[in-house]
Amino acid sequence: MRKIILLGSTGSIGTQTLDVVRANPDDLKIVGIAANKSVDKVEKQVREFKPKYVAMFDENAAKELKVKLADVPVQIFSGIEGLVEITQVPDADTVLTAVVGMIGIRPTMAAIESGKDIALANKETLVTAGHIIMPLAARMNVSILPVDSEHSAIFQSLNGEPKNKLEKILLTASGGPFRGKKRQELVDMTVDDALKHPNWDMGPKVTIDSASLVNKGLEVMEARWLFDVSLDQIQVIIQPQSIIHSAVQFVDGAVMAQLGVPDMKLPIQYALFYPDRMPMSEKRLDFFELSQITFEKPDTDTFQGLKLAYEAARAGGSMPTVFNAANEMAVKKFINREIKFLEIYDMISNAMAHHTKIENPNLEEILMAEAETYEYLGR
Repeated sequence: MRKIILLGSTGSIGTQTLDVVRANPDDLKIVGIAANKSVDKVEKQVREFKPKYVAMFDENAAKELKVKLADVPVQIFSGIEGLVEITQVPDADTVLTAVVGMIGIRPTMAAIESGKDIALANKETLVTAGHIIMPLAARMNVSILPVDSEHSAIFQSLNGEPKNKLEKILLTASGGPFRGKKRQELVDMTVDDALKHPNWDMGPKVTIDSASLVNKGLEVMEARWLFDVSLDQIQVIIQPQSIIHSAVQFVDGAVMAQLGVPDMKLPIQYALFYPDRMPMSEKRLDFFELSQITFEKPDTDTFQGLKLAYEAARAGGSMPTVFNAANEMAVKKFINREIKFLEIYDMISNAMAHHTKIENPNLEEILMAEAETYEYLGR
């Protein structure tokens, strides 16, 4: 039985992870869950899955939860230290990180240092600290199993193949809700428009990142670290039907791809059961119903999130942290209707231009670069 700590239990990935656990009660056990401040949701999850540990990032939420769960034998942690502490409990073997943002870095590092495998759904961990995380995982001999559908597809396509025979990663993208539009058409796009993703059920932050193609840029940076490739070996392809989740091309020209319906439960379950595969009762891919799969080149002049991400990745050092932090703040302002959609790109570009890069930042310097970016953009 795999014993899991789930960070981000109330978000989109977290709730779908619990669906997978619910469907496999003999093989998966939730030992601990962590969330921000959704007290009522967490209370229901605790009563259903009976974890021994809970962490709430919001300290007031932790106090409220203790009152609500006074009749339940559960240990409750709080704050960032609580998130770190819950990943280190001895009676778990896997930590699934589904929190959004750089808050995931410290708990992920703590989990690795305590010898736990990581099912990774937090892009920011590798985007900003891949140069720290990957060597640490190798040193501790723990696995980092990707949960993102694209990275899971690459991982599956590479399975059993010699690592040194990989020529290129073909990273697919749906194009998001604004695919095909030109820059002028994006001027007055609203939050509601940006949240209408055609294929995937994701949280608001990731859905808006998909609309701007920032999400794909983050995935490029993540893939670079996960699969130890150069940026020139990663090609982004728009695949509007979200059926080919990604592919790899080998030195002989052969291409291996992973296909399936757009359902996050598949990569979640694969990560939790790897190297095994378990039955899943979700919808199957019907090629006759699908009839065709199409491809497009990404429009990086209109959707500048991808272009800016490559610039940040090529600069390296602390620049990916600035890219990520500026985007996090811009998306927050967009959701709050303080800025327009295209201003997301302006905020990222301005923050990157303002930043003095740190070549090989440690964790403290990464967090400092994040804080300085927030300060510069007027948090």
